[in-house]
Amino acid sequence: MTTDLLATWLEQEAQVKARIEQGVGPGVAKPEQVAGLTGLQIMHAMLRGEIPYASIAKTLDFMLIEVNSGHAVFQGTPGPAHLNPMGTIHGGWYATLLDSALGCAVHTMMPVGRGYTTAELSVNLVRSIGHKVKRVRAEGKVIHCGRQLATAEARLVGPDGTLYAHASTTCLVFDIKTPMNTSPT
Repeated sequence: MTTDLLATWLEQEAQVKARIEQGVGPGVAKPEQVAGLTGLQIMHAMLRGEIPYASIAKTLDFMLIEVNSGHAVFQGTPGPAHLNPMGTIHGGWYATLLDSALGCAVHTMMPVGRGYTTAELSVNLVRSIGHKVKRVRAEGKVIHCGRQLATAEARLVGPDGTLYAHASTTCLVFDIKTPMNTSPT
């Protein structure tokens, strides 16, 4: 069962990677690229390679795999570059992968003109990721999304169902200010 699920994960990863590598690559979307889009539309555009994905995903070897309303899945490849001095995967890698799943799950709930920022992040590491683990997935789910606050939870698991960490977040939700036109008239 674990081998079959890992194969499915790797196939899905290859499909997403092919799309985003043909796209614009890592970076920051320009305001005109996301103007008039909901958070879910932005995330879908990112998965299609139409707007940049976050550079940190390339740096830390993880990627957005799927999104839908209130839900985001990231997949990561723990490797030697992520080891702490004790030879296990650094807790910051876990936290970054979980924070990405949490934040993007909240992002999918944002209507046009609304944004969010993390106000609180709580991560619980329950098991070390050893050298035999080839992939892990962080799945974030929104618990509540209101006008001012959103909360979400996430789990970091292996293809065999092993839980490595879980996390929760509280995000502040706000109106996005549009830049004023400063061109001379």
